[in-house]
Amino acid sequence: MSIELNTNDGQVTITNEVIATIAGGTAVECYGIVGMASKSQIKDGIAEMLRKENYSRGIVVRQEADKLHIDMYIIVSYGTKISEVANNVQSQVKYTLSQSLGLAIDSVNIYIQGVRVAKD
Repeated sequence: MSIELNTNDGQVTITNEVIATIAGGTAVECYGIVGMASKSQIKDGIAEMLRKENYSRGIVVRQEADKLHIDMYIIVSYGTKISEVANNVQSQVKYTLSQSLGLAIDSVNIYIQGVRVAKD
């Protein structure tokens, strides 16, 4: 699926993968986030961190009746307040997508897939 925007100069198509990549890049810059986890590994019980080029594998972008919903699967750092980290990610992703793509995001759902202890 993709989003079609009609402007005075023509038509712009934004794919869900682009939205997911921008959202993933924004999320990993937030304090307390160790990385993104693959959404398909939930059933395996393994939370493997994704590299930068695979952020879209840890995000689901859904469109329902002109509303955009984003599900993000993340790994947080041990010792951080998970609710604050999740709230920060939600607000940053909404703001970044609004500013960079001009999209109104209805919801950003956070799924914590693991907690990692920082290696010193």
